[in-house]
Amino acid sequence: MADSETDMDQVCATEESSKDQTDPNPEPKTTSTTTNRKQGEGTPPGSSSEAGDSPAVCSEGAENTPEEEDNNKLSLISWNVDGLDEEEQPERARGLCSYLTSRSPDVVLLQELIQPYARFMQKRLADNYTFIQGGKEGYFIGMMLKKSRITLLDSETVAYPTTRMMRNLLVAQVLFKGQKFCFMTSHFESCKANAGERMRQLRLVIRRMAKMPDDVTVLFGGDTNLRDAEVAKVDLPDSCDVWQQLGEPEHCRYTWDTHANTNNDHRYKSRFRFDRLYLRPAAADGVPQLEPDSMALIGLEKLRCGRYTSDHWGIYCTFSVEMHKTK
Repeated sequence: MADSETDMDQVCATEESSKDQTDPNPEPKTTSTTTNRKQGEGTPPGSSSEAGDSPAVCSEGAENTPEEEDNNKLSLISWNVDGLDEEEQPERARGLCSYLTSRSPDVVLLQELIQPYARFMQKRLADNYTFIQGGKEGYFIGMMLKKSRITLLDSETVAYPTTRMMRNLLVAQVLFKGQKFCFMTSHFESCKANAGERMRQLRLVIRRMAKMPDDVTVLFGGDTNLRDAEVAKVDLPDSCDVWQQLGEPEHCRYTWDTHANTNNDHRYKSRFRFDRLYLRPAAADGVPQLEPDSMALIGLEKLRCGRYTSDHWGIYCTFSVEMHKTK
């Protein structure tokens, strides 16, 4: 991993030097190391979900460029960016930044970040986004909030008491159009054998969402690693799953698809809806309501290096904010 970090730093330094030979803030180096936790993510034949088509955009016109920005819309990307994969990291990091620039989301929820990725993105996007990290060592979660649209009030990191993979929950209290929102992201325990820990983490998140004041809109997004059978064992609130609220569009179902995504050579092919969004609307009278409008999968195109931006597809989702609706 150290060699990969050096490569990323050299790319950053070269690109910044070509733009401005007098950059007063040269990028620091790091020597953090990580262990690839991807082993075991594939599943034997017969245990994966089946689908007829590869993932594709499931809502037309979902892209939200700065010129088309709607003041009554909220846009969000949630993406496990697979920072642990050392192959073609600089080009994949540039691809990630390109997606974020073209979509210009209000909120970005990221999982499996590493420090070189975080620095790489901050160099390019810090003028427009506030960055929050859920850790510093190894791989971690993070959040980006568009400065022109969202005001950060407070943030905290919540530890999962029984995790064996350093997993946690990142929570941000914000104002969006003068209204209170709470954004959360996490990367639940990986691998099939850890279903019990994943379900404990999901229950903790749902409890945290439910305990928020009723004048706060709460939106969680992340790589849950959840299988449908595991979710069925957890008492989820009605209609909290954004994908289900949108009618369960088939082309947005599988965010982990080793049939279509060839970044990693998995012996057993599988499709899962690992990446999920959960919404708890504000319930107080006179508080604006957040309603999901569209969802699309992103990262479906191979980069020039022949790899995808990540081994997960990202989720791009838009919401309408009904500012005058009352209960």
